[in-house]
Amino acid sequence: MTGGRAAIIVRMREQNTYAIRWHGRGGQGAVTSAKVLADAAFRSGFAGVMSQPSFGAERRGAPVTASTRLAREPIRDLSQVTEPDIVIVLDESLVALGGPTAGLRPGGLVIVNSPGSASDLGIEDATVVTSDVTGAAEAADLIVGGQPMVSTAILGAVAAATGLVTMEAVEQAIEHAFTGSAARKNIEAARIAFECTAKGA
Repeated sequence: MTGGRAAIIVRMREQNTYAIRWHGRGGQGAVTSAKVLADAAFRSGFAGVMSQPSFGAERRGAPVTASTRLAREPIRDLSQVTEPDIVIVLDESLVALGGPTAGLRPGGLVIVNSPGSASDLGIEDATVVTSDVTGAAEAADLIVGGQPMVSTAILGAVAAATGLVTMEAVEQAIEHAFTGSAARKNIEAARIAFECTAKGA
């Protein structure tokens, strides 16, 4: 991790609005991540929340993006996020393509699903946090079609790295989106990712 976790939280909380862009691959659940984070943010006290998918090549494995906006007041800008304060990458391989950091505001935050260190990713002019979200999903047995599902697990990493949403709100939002054993597994994966990210700070 580049930069201390406490410093990240303080900087994030100084703003009134936050533009967040998600990068993943088809089937990983980037759109779900964006929606559940918006719900968790509302439960954490944000008055304005918005999530929006970006549809392009919708085949499984193709790069996809989604947007989330959080604000202390109602949101009127419903466009896609092109100049994010925070970028969240569900698949580490997308970093090498260069797209995730396009338009990132100076000093922005990048959260990457990766078991490696932030310095290994080669991302410059940004605060970078890595978290083994895939490992968290596997540990919680959150496997669908033979693949670990990282869409909700990464929300634990977001909560730990930014302090913008609480883990309690994340869990409530997951319970709203899923039911039964699916909800329990998704919550457990998010908790594991939260703990791993916080300890890595």
